[in-house]
Amino acid sequence: MEIELTGEVAERVAGAERVVVLTGAGISAESGLSTFRAQEGLWSRFRPEEMATPEAFAADPETVWQWYGWRFGQVAGAEPNAGHRALVRFAALFPSLVLMTQNVDELHQQAGSEGVLELHGTVMRARCTRCDYSEPMAGALERSPGAPPPCACGGRLRPAVVWFGEPLPPALGEAAAAAGEADLFVSVGTSARVFPAAGLIEVAYRAGACVIEVNPEATAFSGLAHLRLAAPAGEALPALVDAFECCRGAPG
Repeated sequence: MEIELTGEVAERVAGAERVVVLTGAGISAESGLSTFRAQEGLWSRFRPEEMATPEAFAADPETVWQWYGWRFGQVAGAEPNAGHRALVRFAALFPSLVLMTQNVDELHQQAGSEGVLELHGTVMRARCTRCDYSEPMAGALERSPGAPPPCACGGRLRPAVVWFGEPLPPALGEAAAAAGEADLFVSVGTSARVFPAAGLIEVAYRAGACVIEVNPEATAFSGLAHLRLAAPAGEALPALVDAFECCRGAPG
């Protein structure tokens, strides 16, 4: 895939200093991880309220824990793809790049991205329901695969993800501030249906950012995009980095 940036988009990319990238489940689909919103996604087999709410965990902690154990196994066996790796190259092209993700798989970190804002937490760790204790999910599952293990404080461990109905972590405030100051905002592989994270696209657009959307299917925010690439992230992002390099000059 080749991308040639022209006109206003090329000018905006060439002059951008503050870049924000928001990623969703679509970027990890090419690593073999099911998306939640796709026709064949995880939520086509399970209702969100059955597995991803505090109420579900309180009502049936064993089933929820085992399901997240299965999810952890899927994530632990996945590898970053070309899309994740391309975003590492993004960071070398701009004075400031903030990478925020709705994903809980830590594949960005595995690819080499630093300072990732995890808006929905991570499935790679378990945390206590009562205190600040946390530990790698691998160890918690090895110790107690069938039920959430107890914490020394008297609480019990749960996946360190953000469930439906729970407040987002402090990283959301940092993400919103970055979106409001961005010169360039790149949305990758997100359905733009889960708020407030999806609203960051409009925050950036209203603040004057050049918006680029990478997603095979159109979203509710596609109309805001100055450039829309209807292709998978693993195909579009490496080509987009090449095009950015042409606009800005290759690093080094």
